[in-house]
Amino acid sequence: MTDQVNPPQRTLMGPGPSDIHPSVLAALAAPTVGHLDPYFLQIMDEVQQMLREVFQTENQMTMAISGTGSAGMETCVVNLVEPRDKVIVCQNGVFGGRMADVARRAGGDVTVLERPFGEVFSADEIAAAVDQHKPKVVGIVHAETSTGALQPLEEISRIVHDAGALLLVDCVTSLGGLPVSIDAVGIDAAYSGTQKCLSCPPGLAPVTFSPRALEAMDARSNAVSSWYLDISMLRNYWGADRAYHHTAPINMNYALHQALRLVLDEGLENRFARHRQHHEALKAGLEALGISYSVTEPSHRLPMLNSVLIPEGIDDGQVRSQLLNEFGIEIGGGLGPMKGKTWRIGLMGEAASSTNVLSFLAAVDQCLAAQRQSAPTGAGTAAASAVYLNS
Repeated sequence: MTDQVNPPQRTLMGPGPSDIHPSVLAALAAPTVGHLDPYFLQIMDEVQQMLREVFQTENQMTMAISGTGSAGMETCVVNLVEPRDKVIVCQNGVFGGRMADVARRAGGDVTVLERPFGEVFSADEIAAAVDQHKPKVVGIVHAETSTGALQPLEEISRIVHDAGALLLVDCVTSLGGLPVSIDAVGIDAAYSGTQKCLSCPPGLAPVTFSPRALEAMDARSNAVSSWYLDISMLRNYWGADRAYHHTAPINMNYALHQALRLVLDEGLENRFARHRQHHEALKAGLEALGISYSVTEPSHRLPMLNSVLIPEGIDDGQVRSQLLNEFGIEIGGGLGPMKGKTWRIGLMGEAASSTNVLSFLAAVDQCLAAQRQSAPTGAGTAAASAVYLNS
């Protein structure tokens, strides 16, 4: 056993967690106060307001659930779904499948719409399913972390609401890196995680609920199946009453508070543009190295999570191991049917930088050359540098 925690310094360019600003890490080490201390209650209020700005919503019921992004998913599902409620879940990756699993566990009558990994859903197929099944809730993933696919939502939202249903959206990877536009799009419930584009350690799950979603919760016939995630009680802790519910992770909320300050100090539009710029540079570099994206339609590719096809004849594990052990760079492998076929390269929050893009391209060039027994070409860094010079 080691005498103290002393982890290696990594460049986190996988599907999460992402690199963290030193000021966010410093916030974790601030003195702990009680969960009902006036100072912490002020922090809670400010976290709520900043989350509203980042979610782009006026929803009063916007807060950080004590738990990772999966806890945010469960919170939204178990509060909206009662036994025998009809639910449609759109699955085109691992996390759509997880949402369907949670909805079944909540007792929902779940219909799963499926698309191949890397593809997105059309408004027409959602409309046909909604017309056939007449659901209470339609769940869909905005940014599918397992595939790098970006799902357009505007037309789908109109279809869902015209049918009188609620729209539930997974924004775990998109929040802070892409516009989620909760109010403009008409999303009724959404959840995210702190460890992606917000560049905060994992441990909290931002969620937001529209007034329509709260009305549906208030009209429930059955108690929420999870006591810990029951919004009818949590809203009293995060609201004006401050009724004790559980001991919140004080220092994690400090960290989220600072991470959100950094997001808003940069400005959402600037932050979105930064993610896009580094995505374009990375894409140019990868293409110069002969590496293509697994999502074929460019408009459906996530800028912060780049899923690419592993070149033929290249050993997946060997490259990722070399990147980690020789260059200190972490990237992710494929999930589900994409395992062994794709790499997932993250440019999230603090990780979205020219230094990271150029360092990664130089490192992967060397890894590919080692397996091919050839010299690195330098083509990737040259192509990415050209993008930066022209931007």
